[in-house]
Amino acid sequence: MNPSSSTTGGAGSDDNTSIRRNSNRPKYSRFTQQELPACKPILTPKWVISVFLLVGIVFIPIGVVSLLASRDVVEIVDRYDSVCVPLNSTDDKIGFITNSSIDKTCFRTLTVPKKMKQPIYVYYQLENYYQNHRRYVKSRSDQQLKSASKRDDTGSCDPEDRVNGQPIVPCGLIAWSLFNDTYSFTRSINNKSLDVNHKGIAWKSDRDHKFGKDVFPLNFQSGPLIGGGNLTNESLDKQENLIVWMRTAALPTFRKLYGKIEVDLEQGDVINVTLQNNYNTYSFDGKKKLVLSTTSWIGGKNDFLGIAYLTVGGLCFFLAMTFTVIYLVKPRQLGDPTYLSWNQNPGGN
Repeated sequence: MNPSSSTTGGAGSDDNTSIRRNSNRPKYSRFTQQELPACKPILTPKWVISVFLLVGIVFIPIGVVSLLASRDVVEIVDRYDSVCVPLNSTDDKIGFITNSSIDKTCFRTLTVPKKMKQPIYVYYQLENYYQNHRRYVKSRSDQQLKSASKRDDTGSCDPEDRVNGQPIVPCGLIAWSLFNDTYSFTRSINNKSLDVNHKGIAWKSDRDHKFGKDVFPLNFQSGPLIGGGNLTNESLDKQENLIVWMRTAALPTFRKLYGKIEVDLEQGDVINVTLQNNYNTYSFDGKKKLVLSTTSWIGGKNDFLGIAYLTVGGLCFFLAMTFTVIYLVKPRQLGDPTYLSWNQNPGGN
C-alpha cells in the first residue's frame, strides 16, 4: 500500500468527520440564543414604591366594598341534628335514626333578624361529611345518567350497582346516599305557609348535558340497606335535588341548595319550621344545619374575599410608606444602567 495515499485518505476522513459534525450543529437562532427583544425593567425605588402604592389604592376600596356587600347578606343558621333527637334516644342516636317506626318530625322556630328580600335561598349544611373520598367519588356512572341505552353500564358503581342481577338507576354510592331531610315553613303571624320552589336550583349545564331526558329511576333504594332519599317517577333531568347532590363537594363542610322562598320576610317575623330528621349523620359524628340566606352582587355571605383584598392592599400600602421613608432618610445612589450587559452588547452582536 502506498503510504502517501494512506496518509491522504486519513486526512480526508478527518475533514469529512469535521464537516459532518458541523452539519449537525443547530443553525443560529435569536430565539435559542435568548436574544429576542424583551422587557427588562430596572426596579428603581420610585418604580417599586409606585407599584406598591397603586396596588394598595386599588385593593383597599375593593376590599371595603366586598366586605360591605357581604355584611348586607342576611343569613339564618340553625343546627338541628342534636335537638331533633328525643330525650329517651340521646344515648342511642344511631338506633333512633335507623328505626323506621319512630316518627322523625321535628319543629323549629326561626326569627328573622333583618328584612330578607326574595329570593331567599334555603340550604342544608353538612359537616364532617367527606364527599371527596376517592371510593365515594368514583362510585357513579355518568354514561348511565346521560342515556337510557347505557342502563347496564354499572361497572364503576360497586357496591350499589345491581339488585338481583338487575341494574340500579341511578347507581353508585353518591346517588344511594341522597340527602332526604325535608323542610316546610309557615309564618307564625298569620299561620300562612311559605312555598319552597325546588325548580331552577341545579346548574343548567348539569340538567341539559349530564342527566338524560329518557333516563328514569329503576330499582333505586330497593336493596336490603337504604342509604338516603328516594326518587319520583320523573326523568332524572327533572329531579333537581338529585342533580344538586350528585355535584360532590370538595371540603368536609358544605352547603347544598334545597330550594327558594320567593316572598320577602320582614324583620321580626317568626318562621315555624317543620322538618323530617331522616338523614343519618350520627354514625360519623356529622352535623346538620338549616340555612336561610339572601344574596348580594358577590353571592352569599363570605367575608374572606373582602378581608383578603384589605390585607393585601394594606400590606402593599404599608410597604410603600416604609420604602418611601427609607428612600428619603437614607437614599442610595443608583448604578449606571449603561453598564448592564444587554446595553453593552445588544442583540448578542
